[in-house]
Amino acid sequence: MIKGLELWAAFALLAVGTFVPRAAFIAFAEKGALPSVVQRALRYAPAAALSALVVPDLLLDHGGLHPFNPKLAAGIVVAAVALRSRSPWLPFILGMGVLIGLRKGLGW
Repeated sequence: MIKGLELWAAFALLAVGTFVPRAAFIAFAEKGALPSVVQRALRYAPAAALSALVVPDLLLDHGGLHPFNPKLAAGIVVAAVALRSRSPWLPFILGMGVLIGLRKGLGW
């Protein structure tokens, strides 16, 4: 078990290891600008991160790849409704309705 000075040294190293990579962008931002190609590519970073979180959850069910599952069907409904509607609640309500309907109706 770590005690005393070793514990504080571990905290300090973790703090520096977390702070330095984040502060580097702020510290060096004034000295150089990113190329326009990189700036254009970074506009898609939030959508890519969200897709990386959502798509595996839609495709995987019970620990395996199941391309035909209720979550995927609900996700398709949500995407279709969200593209056609400006309402933030309609895709949520219809997607949950499809998900619950398929899970209860088909016994998943």
